[in-house]
Amino acid sequence: MPKLYKADYIYYKETFRKGLALFVENGRIKEVGEQEALEAKYPDIDRIDWSGKAIVPGTVNAHNHSFQSLLRGMAVDRPFLEWRDQALYKYTPLLDEEAIYTGALFAFGEMLKYGVTTVSDFFYVHNGGTATDEAVIQAAQDLGIRLVFARTMYDWDGAPVSYRETVQDAVQRTRNLAKKYQGHPMVTVHPAPHSPHGASPEMIKAGHRLAQELDTPFHIHVAEEMFEVEETLEKYNLRPVHYLNNLGVVDERMIAIHLVWLDDSEIRLLGERKSALAYCPSSNMFLSDGVTRIPDLADAGVRITLGSDGACSNNRISVFEEMRMCSLLQKVTRLNGTCINAKQVFDMGTKVGGELLRLPVGIIREGYQADFVSLDVNDLSLSPKTELFANIVYSMQPSAIKDVVVHGKVIVENGELKTVAEKDIVNKVDRLFEKWK
Repeated sequence: MPKLYKADYIYYKETFRKGLALFVENGRIKEVGEQEALEAKYPDIDRIDWSGKAIVPGTVNAHNHSFQSLLRGMAVDRPFLEWRDQALYKYTPLLDEEAIYTGALFAFGEMLKYGVTTVSDFFYVHNGGTATDEAVIQAAQDLGIRLVFARTMYDWDGAPVSYRETVQDAVQRTRNLAKKYQGHPMVTVHPAPHSPHGASPEMIKAGHRLAQELDTPFHIHVAEEMFEVEETLEKYNLRPVHYLNNLGVVDERMIAIHLVWLDDSEIRLLGERKSALAYCPSSNMFLSDGVTRIPDLADAGVRITLGSDGACSNNRISVFEEMRMCSLLQKVTRLNGTCINAKQVFDMGTKVGGELLRLPVGIIREGYQADFVSLDVNDLSLSPKTELFANIVYSMQPSAIKDVVVHGKVIVENGELKTVAEKDIVNKVDRLFEKWK
């Protein structure tokens, strides 16, 4: 049913405006205009009065590992490789379809409550097929979040067996899944070779070829840890970006994750090739990875969006939080309070994410998906209202996030999940851990 949403403020054309309304039909924003004019034009449609609220675009989480929410709080305060072995690798054998589905419900439900309407889930626990992939997709559909399923292609023999596939199997399974969901309004599938460390040269090239065939981006972790740089230098006498360039995959399709340990030549090359970055500042801090050179990458022309990474390498999965962390981390690292600003990081977490994932999301605009969030402008964390935009980026607490609409459907209402009850998700997690004991 068509609906007309009214609010005190709507973030439209890059500024907050009063007196506007949104006309939503068939999952899209059909019209944005003056409240009185739209009420007169559409007198018989359902009207949603969000007085005391502001409407902003839903945020885009450009990098997550949903199953890792189950491992939150485990192996904290450890070096990266010890964290990996004691959290990820230790619990991987327990991750069957039920666990994967539960973890995805847990992750996506929490994200929705924090204003994420689109997530790219970089998923690699395939267990020799696509059943666990389908479990993640089912969880997204049950909750109502928009999903980019970044199907990971992984063949490093040091990883758990449930991650690993042959190049042929990885390509065929990813292709089949992508074709199954081609044209789906809420699910798209992208190839995602894991990393120069986790995927062989043949796997990385195969993932890139498949992205060309499917006409999608492809995702890959790059230079998250210094050991990855040392490894490509030792094996190929090349730093990671130059190694990937030699494979022919550094181009406008590449969404690299992290990019912490780069030199100037790698940054220039990424900009020249119009490659992109999904930046996960909280995860990089939590794992003591280092600090990505965001101002330098932006100046070089690299397009940058934000991700939370998995909840066991961050512990929070809010893109609004990542906006704040991105800005503050860059400012203190550079000792320069002007090296990045609120508008840049807000765009990274909304419209740039939509652009890089090739989805019409992240903007309040006619023709775009009706994915948006209402904020309580009387929440203490958003006062004074005269500085609403700055306060959303730098001071807003989750208590201000009230309603979340995805594809025109209210998924969160007054802070409560409407599609799958929050208590049911928590109960499923609790029962899973009882079973694991």
